Amino acid sequence: MGMVPLRVALAAGLATLVPVVAQAATDAEVAQLRAEIAALKAEYADRVGALEARINQLETTNAAAASAAAAAPAVVEAPPPAPAPAKSASAFNPAISVILMGNYTNLSQDPAGYYIAGFMPPDEGVGPGDRSFNLGESEVTLAASIDPYFTGALTAALTSDNEISVEEAYFRTLALPAGFSIKGGRFFSGFGYLNEVHAHAWDFVDQPLVYQAFFGGQMAQDGLQAKWLAPTDFFLEFGAETGNGEFFPGTRLGRNGANGATAYVHVGSDIGDSATWRGGLSYVYLDAEDRSFADENSLGEQVANAFSGTSKTWVVDAELKWTAPGDPRRRYLKLQGEYMYRTEDGELSYTALGPTLDGSYRSNPSGWYLQGVYQFLPRWRFGLRYDSLDSGDTRIGLVQSGKLTWGDFPMLVPATPSRTTLMFDWSLSEFSRLRAQYAWDDAAPGPTDDQFFLQYIYALGAHGAHKF
Repeated sequence: MGMVPLRVALAAGLATLVPVVAQAATDAEVAQLRAEIAALKAEYADRVGALEARINQLETTNAAAASAAAAAPAVVEAPPPAPAPAKSASAFNPAISVILMGNYTNLSQDPAGYYIAGFMPPDEGVGPGDRSFNLGESEVTLAASIDPYFTGALTAALTSDNEISVEEAYFRTLALPAGFSIKGGRFFSGFGYLNEVHAHAWDFVDQPLVYQAFFGGQMAQDGLQAKWLAPTDFFLEFGAETGNGEFFPGTRLGRNGANGATAYVHVGSDIGDSATWRGGLSYVYLDAEDRSFADENSLGEQVANAFSGTSKTWVVDAELKWTAPGDPRRRYLKLQGEYMYRTEDGELSYTALGPTLDGSYRSNPSGWYLQGVYQFLPRWRFGLRYDSLDSGDTRIGLVQSGKLTWGDFPMLVPATPSRTTLMFDWSLSEFSRLRAQYAWDDAAPGPTDDQFFLQYIYALGAHGAHKF
């Protein structure tokens, strides 16, 4: 047999064997699968039988229990156990937090004679404070949900003079429909932007000059506040307040009822994925009766002045925040500014060594500030702020009539105070912050006051989120 016929014969034999082997393999696999299916059927049949047996047993038991219950006398069913309380900030009811603040202050001018030129001074809240080391003002806050309908909070301020004052003590509703809420008690008024923010959350050691001159730092309200958050895709909030009006620039009146009213609207939204903005317009109306302040006349005599009349203030505020998306350095920029315009109209009394003199009084001061804070590295920030005030066209009847001169009202002589402030701070964690600040203050008459501050802020215990 030759070579070619041998190859042909081998190929033909292989072609015949392949289908046979494939067929045998296929039959074996099919048989194996059928055996597995049969085993599964048997296993499930056993399980189903066991379940049916348990059902029969339970039905028998329930029937016996029902018969026994029908024969037994009726008893009062015990209430179910109370669910475990949810873990929250008020798990230790109430939640307690403490803010420790202090500073070292170096001033080139004597702070005892500090006042903002051209403006009636409030009782307190104006100026850089004392020189050297100062304990500052510490806060103790107790807060908790009262029930499903109300929450409450108390914030007490402990001063370096060993005095305790109530900053805020209020209740707030939780269950009003349609975005409404009511707050009552003592609270920081919601006008503008910065007024509601507590001192430990400020971006600078002190408040802008316009807040110091117009409201003595922060204006509180003893009364009621109503807010409505509109159901819109963007932030839209309306608010109104009224109360006894005893805080500067108002005074507690010698009659029943409320003193004045405050109204405001805030709106805000996002700009892409990296920026947000918020703006607002506010109006504050208050009455004052014998709002007093001390001064020194042209003869060097101590004078007691008192204003009685109306105080109307308009406030415009705006904020812009930007952050770099996906930035490992967590950089962000915050720009913030507010403008205030006030008119006061009434009577001004003047009491020196002689009899009290009375005359008309009218003023229209204004002021604004603009600040920016930039975080350039995690935990590290620097900020720049500029303050500007204008006492406006002040008209004092006793001066216009010739009975007295501007030398008898040195604090009210028209002026344009200003200040420039630079700060650096380092937040070791969300509970601690160290800050250095330098300011060139031209608010008071005389040379520029160079002010240097070192400040610490430490938070202990539960603490809520800060304002946007």
